[in-house]
Amino acid sequence: MRDAVTIGEGGRPLVRGGSVYGLIAAVGAVLWLVSVRWPAEMPAVGPYAFQPPIYAAVALALLWYLRGLSRLGREAPPLWRRAAFVAGLALLWIATQTGFEYLAQRMFFLNRVQHVGLHHVGPVLLGLSMAGPVILAGGPAWLRALAATVAARRVMAVVQRPGVATVLFVGTFWFWLIPSVHFTAMLDPWLYQLMNWTMAVDGILFWAMVLDTRPRGRAGSGGSSGARSGARVSFGLRAVLSVAVMFPQILLGALITFARGDLFPYYAYCGRYFPGIDAVTDQQIGGIVIWIPPAMMSVVGLLVVLGNMRRAEGQVQGAGQD
Repeated sequence: MRDAVTIGEGGRPLVRGGSVYGLIAAVGAVLWLVSVRWPAEMPAVGPYAFQPPIYAAVALALLWYLRGLSRLGREAPPLWRRAAFVAGLALLWIATQTGFEYLAQRMFFLNRVQHVGLHHVGPVLLGLSMAGPVILAGGPAWLRALAATVAARRVMAVVQRPGVATVLFVGTFWFWLIPSVHFTAMLDPWLYQLMNWTMAVDGILFWAMVLDTRPRGRAGSGGSSGARSGARVSFGLRAVLSVAVMFPQILLGALITFARGDLFPYYAYCGRYFPGIDAVTDQQIGGIVIWIPPAMMSVVGLLVVLGNMRRAEGQVQGAGQD
């Protein structure tokens, strides 16, 4: 009964054992069938184009999170962090698996809203939730074993090095907006999915590192033991990173906002959903979306890092007085 999904601590089980995976598969099959056979009947909250990997990632993350909450009991995160996790996961779903995706494929500024949600807002919410330990607690044994492998720890150590993390975070956003790359990616279904996945995964990795509540810890001997007593990066450097990534975003937004020609002809090629908005106006709105919301997320990230640093210092002082 350990794998039952319950309603809170001590609640009655909703679904017991491995049958929950069967339920997830059945729901996915229904969504796929409706999206293929009767797309006009799909509700707005359902997928415009059903993507099994996205569905599986969202459904399993939610399942393992709920299990983790029940297993951790009093050690589970507070309610506001739980709400942040659900909101972040819901935003990723809305951006990629609802009717909004149809609009994002037919207006540049809505495509920018989609990517800001995938790269900034959703990952910031997931970073605030500190959901990793909860998901591992609720996940299957193979997931915990995989996370504990030397290979997995080494990969995380590389992608969350400050320099590498910053280049990946800024570089992926810029790369997919190279006009020729963007045009090809919007026409190629595989590249389109790769573009969205890189936005979401890179955003989650970056903001999880920056918004980690723990002070910097020490790596295990030689980096092979995997033991860590805290975060990989100091609070001060995390504060710098949260601000540093803001300026390339502002520059990119300004370049697109003040461009006089049509940089992204794909949207004219496929037909804009709002024909009254011309190409330059569409780009100007999209440039502002790139410019302002990511800058706001950087400010939010900075404030959160400073708050985490103050709390950590208070805990250290309190322990010293004891």
